[in-house]
Amino acid sequence: MDDLIKLKEHLCDLETTLLKPETRSSKETLEKLLAKNFFEIGSSGKFLYRNQEITDTGIDVVKMTLSEFEIHPLSEEIILTTYRIYNHETKQYSLRSSIWKYQNQTWKMQFHQGTTVKS
Repeated sequence: MDDLIKLKEHLCDLETTLLKPETRSSKETLEKLLAKNFFEIGSSGKFLYRNQEITDTGIDVVKMTLSEFEIHPLSEEIILTTYRIYNHETKQYSLRSSIWKYQNQTWKMQFHQGTTVKS
């Protein structure tokens, strides 16, 4: 049980790190957190791929707040995270899910999806 609590805290920290402007504006940091084959279905409905979307200046910087974070283990090395985001710029909420895989002694995000909701 303690291991799951620690894992939940760690993955929440990683998700929160991905929201920070200094992370989003750093190609090097993003590449450390995202798997080589990472892709996303954004809340806009657009597909985004790590190898196509991350420029030298990273990705768009947006002020967001994370809440209602949960983990759902799929195996010992694969975890589904779910949470809620509030985008302060667009004043919109979205439900988020990510798949994290433990590889080479570190957690890497493999997939992410955002779905806009009313509130």
